[in-house]
Amino acid sequence: MKIIVCNPQKGRLETIDIEFNENNTTWFNQHRTARDIRMITDLDQGLLISEFDYTYPIWIYDASRADIGHDQKKARQLRSRYE
Repeated sequence: MKIIVCNPQKGRLETIDIEFNENNTTWFNQHRTARDIRMITDLDQGLLISEFDYTYPIWIYDASRADIGHDQKKARQLRSRYE
């Protein structure tokens, strides 16, 4: 599926082709606000972080789900470094 993501390393939006599945994605059901993390996905030497709202997912280089322990709170902290 093609989606638009925010690439803060390049400072622009990009269209990527990705398949979300249980092998590359961790989904979260717990949220208090729309800005909470909905899912994290391993993607081409990086990590895609998606929120519950309609903002573009953020693609962060040199990170993975394993690096942050598949943890929603750590994903939120990582995302906040690029806002």
